[in-house]
Amino acid sequence: MSVKTARPRFTRRSIIAAAPGLAFAGAWGNSALAQTDSDSGDLPDAADAMVKIMPTAAPHVVFTNAKGQKLNLSDFAGHTLLVNLWATWCGPCVAELPSFAALAPKLKTLGALVLPISIDMSGAGAVQPFYAAHGIRSLPILLDSVGANLQALNTDAIPLTIVINPAGQLVARMDGAANWNTPAILAFLKSLGGDGPTGNPDGFIPA
Repeated sequence: MSVKTARPRFTRRSIIAAAPGLAFAGAWGNSALAQTDSDSGDLPDAADAMVKIMPTAAPHVVFTNAKGQKLNLSDFAGHTLLVNLWATWCGPCVAELPSFAALAPKLKTLGALVLPISIDMSGAGAVQPFYAAHGIRSLPILLDSVGANLQALNTDAIPLTIVINPAGQLVARMDGAANWNTPAILAFLKSLGGDGPTGNPDGFIPA
């Protein structure tokens, strides 16, 4: 008789939003809440915690880079994508972001990209100094300062991460924080195939 071990997960039962988050949520009229958990310091392996789904059409996610260039997921066609909604004021987002930063360089040979989309109201003005303070150099600055993607991804809470395969289909979703820099995640992303090396180490300006 096998015993199934309960998997660590982040739920919405305990939610904390920092003051900046409350401010922008009020401005949008669509609250985005920071997910927390009593054991938030011990992030689960994303490969175990995420929900894998049958390939389906990707949601319409739109954002800009630090230069103001408008982008959407179709600009990265042929690549596996990890699309993460986060904010500098969100504790769980900050907790998992280093795992994305560590993972990103390992994805170059797979042609996969991490797209961390900040929903901070002040846009690059919040993200640039945050990256600098935390020594983050492997992730692009991507922005959604009006919160359009909360509705597109049917969520009112962050962090949220979706996985898009090279065919442009949604194949997995993770509500809450997780550790993305794991061998199991690399194996999963490799199994999705793709174009191989991107030729663009930053991975956020379409070829």
